[in-house]
Amino acid sequence: MNATRVLITGGAGFIGSNLATALGTDTDVIVIDDCYLGTPENLPSDVEFVEASVLEDDLPTDVDIVFHLAALSSYAMHESDPQEGARVNVEGFVNVVEQARRDGCETVVYASTSSIYGSRTEPSPEDAAVTANTGYEASKLARERYAEYFSNHYGLTTAGMRLFSVYQGYDGAEAHKGEYANVIAQFADDIANGRSPVLYGDGTQTRDFTHVDDVVRALVLAAEHELDGIYNVGTGTQHSFNRVVELLNEELETAVEPTYVENPVPESVYVHDTCADPSKFAAETGWEPHLSLREGIRRVCSPYQ
Repeated sequence: MNATRVLITGGAGFIGSNLATALGTDTDVIVIDDCYLGTPENLPSDVEFVEASVLEDDLPTDVDIVFHLAALSSYAMHESDPQEGARVNVEGFVNVVEQARRDGCETVVYASTSSIYGSRTEPSPEDAAVTANTGYEASKLARERYAEYFSNHYGLTTAGMRLFSVYQGYDGAEAHKGEYANVIAQFADDIANGRSPVLYGDGTQTRDFTHVDDVVRALVLAAEHELDGIYNVGTGTQHSFNRVVELLNEELETAVEPTYVENPVPESVYVHDTCADPSKFAAETGWEPHLSLREGIRRVCSPYQ
């Protein structure tokens, strides 16, 4: 990547720390994080860490590229405090991008979400209908609109990455997320330790599980190509929670049965199925996923073996 100085917000969290690690050897990387969902322990020593909120003034935005990954990133977080969710996800985004713009930065890559497509069993293209059924989804849609404003009004390139079910496992940077980690990480830790993983409903819900290594490559490519607009980042395939448990048992050589419970999330807002159509992003950057679900699960399970 040609940039010499990069800012990653939420950079001590799961995806952000993986990105910082990937960039750190060749680029001057600055990370800001308020340590709610991240920890500086996730970061290599050559990365500059600043403990700060995206809502603060005087952030270190004198950079070539901003990767804005900071967010309250779940339905539960937003329902417990909708105002705080909006402040962090929307106001925080505007605050960071505006400070960066004033400092001369012209390239922003930011995290949106696949949840706004709702439940779809067919691959979702970027022009599919989207909706805000939760505060989390509303905040990400608002982020996309503000990015459009910064692009149209100021000429910034703002690439919104609609990420599909990113995972890595507790041995990576997901451990700090605990109950907010991807279900693959949670199920793997349960099964490896002889606990029955808890599945909502009957376990037939599906996700387009995308390994964090593929997501990091996508973020870098979006910056290198100075993309502007909305892009899906997913594999284009979907797998059920039941299939994940099956693959984990195969890899760990266990036979732990899941426990099925009533879904605590209202059916009206629960996203039952997701699947990306990544063809637009692939056409513009050449990106394609390198890790199959089986290989990704092999990596998740290796620390337990």
